[in-house]
Amino acid sequence: MYAMPSAHLDSLNEAQHRAVTAGQALPGGPGFSCGPLLIIAGAGTGKTTTLAHRVAHLVLQGVDPARILLLTFSRRAAQEMRRRANDIVRRAIENARGSASSTLAQRLAWAGTFHSVANRLLRHYAPQLGIDPSFTVIDRGDAADLLDALREEQGLASRERRFPRKDTCLAIYSHRVNSGRPLAESLQSQFPWCAEWEDALAGLFRAYVARKQREGILDYDDLLLYWHLLMDEPALARHVGDQFDHVLVDEYQDTNALQGGILQGLKPAGQGVTVVGDDAQSIYSFRAATVENILAFPDRYTPPAQVVTLARNYRSVQPVLDLANALMAEAPRQHRKQLESVREGGAKPRLVAVDDLVSQAEYVCREVLARRETGVTLKRQAVLFRSASHSDLLEVELTRHGIPFVKYGGLKFLEAAHVKDLLAVLRWADNPRNGLAAFRVLQLLPGMGPANARRCSDLQSAAGGSWQALGSFKPPAAATGDFIALLELLTEIAAPDAPWEGQLQRVREWYRPLLERLYEQAFVRAADLEQLEQLSAHYTSRERFISELALDPPQATSDLAGSPLRDEDYLVLSTIHSAKGMEWDSVYLLNVVDGSFPSEFATGKQALIDEERRLLYVAMTRARDDLQLVQPLRFPITQQAPRGDRHVYGGRSRFLTGDVMRQLEQKAWHRAAVETTPAATTSLPRVDVAAKLRDLF
Repeated sequence: MYAMPSAHLDSLNEAQHRAVTAGQALPGGPGFSCGPLLIIAGAGTGKTTTLAHRVAHLVLQGVDPARILLLTFSRRAAQEMRRRANDIVRRAIENARGSASSTLAQRLAWAGTFHSVANRLLRHYAPQLGIDPSFTVIDRGDAADLLDALREEQGLASRERRFPRKDTCLAIYSHRVNSGRPLAESLQSQFPWCAEWEDALAGLFRAYVARKQREGILDYDDLLLYWHLLMDEPALARHVGDQFDHVLVDEYQDTNALQGGILQGLKPAGQGVTVVGDDAQSIYSFRAATVENILAFPDRYTPPAQVVTLARNYRSVQPVLDLANALMAEAPRQHRKQLESVREGGAKPRLVAVDDLVSQAEYVCREVLARRETGVTLKRQAVLFRSASHSDLLEVELTRHGIPFVKYGGLKFLEAAHVKDLLAVLRWADNPRNGLAAFRVLQLLPGMGPANARRCSDLQSAAGGSWQALGSFKPPAAATGDFIALLELLTEIAAPDAPWEGQLQRVREWYRPLLERLYEQAFVRAADLEQLEQLSAHYTSRERFISELALDPPQATSDLAGSPLRDEDYLVLSTIHSAKGMEWDSVYLLNVVDGSFPSEFATGKQALIDEERRLLYVAMTRARDDLQLVQPLRFPITQQAPRGDRHVYGGRSRFLTGDVMRQLEQKAWHRAAVETTPAATTSLPRVDVAAKLRDLF
């Protein structure tokens, strides 16, 4: 009988080994059984390594890779997990089984984000849900545009009192869906300034849902909502769950109520369920994520889930971890752990008091350049902040010093108008009932305004999405030639037997003259579309291409100071939320005062203050060697004369208690004053000021 290799476990520490091997082999045959397992992976403790080894171990124990469901929070994370697991499996059995290892590895087909897996499952179970399996997934930009159109139709945009804009409406809708709370509760907790519009918003959302159903489109939130509804039917939930022997979830602390319910529906008893995360890094409640999912996970099952805690940190020096440990020791409810570094040495983190925001910017610039001179490149340094606006003065100072920087995150590539135009053509071809895409494409034509575009779209919709019906539409004279060419293009690429290969090139060629007419710097924008065409070659179908772009859009290069490639090295500026999962040798944290940590908007509820503490913890644990918290003492008062000097004093963050302060080295830094040499005064008369003051009384 073949002896299962175990060399792949040799590189793991004791806690990682327990997490990877938890469970037991099935008696009498290949396979592996395990009850619910929670892996608490502290910052820098090798979470990705542990999860990849867990997947590989299951495969090596005889679990069919096609029956493993691996859920992550980005497509890139899924690809990295699959790659690592593949490498581990291959190294472990390449001598024993030869090429069989690659066959096993390639069958790990159900690895992806919650949303991408939902997209696949919903198309398969569409008949049971009463939806068209050829539905179109729209991104958040298109969802906001659809809500905006409905705002206009319902007269909400012309109210005397300010009605929420489209992006706020979408955020409210998203929070309501993902949190599972009533609309009134979502408004009260997250959008109190919009509470007066509860009835109007409810009507808007009903119209939004009806329009999406009529046009066969699903937005980002619908994917989770429909999957959750699928799990609400016991027979369907069993049918889906029976397809998987093991379900593994990464970053479980960032899941919302819908995702927690989906996992519960897949495996009600918890058999084969492994979740990995760190409650101390749960910082996305504004996206409806709930820390309760990971805090309550063990007690959700009978007997309670097994818990394995990873606390050996491979990233930061111990003084940085001592500070993070002291901070989290005062959190009221958590899975407790004490991070211990495998690295020796390290200096205490510093709390640096500076005079004001201008001094803060100057201090950070000087420190960044000083570190650079000691061999710490700019890319290995980062400046983190609570809100994007907190770096405004620093960006000016960096530019003055000639320090190139990149600020996360930038505009999404898919938000560019010309890219949205091209994708709208593909979305319309993929789903003839997609009125939102049709409305955008038709208005690209010269002389075709909103009224004609709507009339044309309605004509096709009334005919059940027939392309032939568009032949009876009479466009404005200026649009006739382009309309005929568009109709020929759509009829060609929308044909059921039309090959996907070459479609994007065909659309790009049709769009080129419109691009030159509609936009400046058309040649630059044309290069973006060529990149999009190259990207399309990696997808097997039009549906998969446009769905994946909506679910996990590529990012544009972020804004750089000066010419983007002027220097191969650049400093990283980032909000803490965008920095999660990253690490740098030196980290500078701005505005460590009450009002920023915690945010002034989070002081009304204990749950929000607890999340602010976790946010500060995430910022601290990004640092490998050197951490500096900068505390401005004065903040200018807004709405005063440009040269006004009215200010308030910032209070020390309430998180910097006595125990936390003992882990910090305190320092004050002042900008150098302009030095002048006074003129000689020996020949001037003297004034007896003391006598004159006595004479006053």
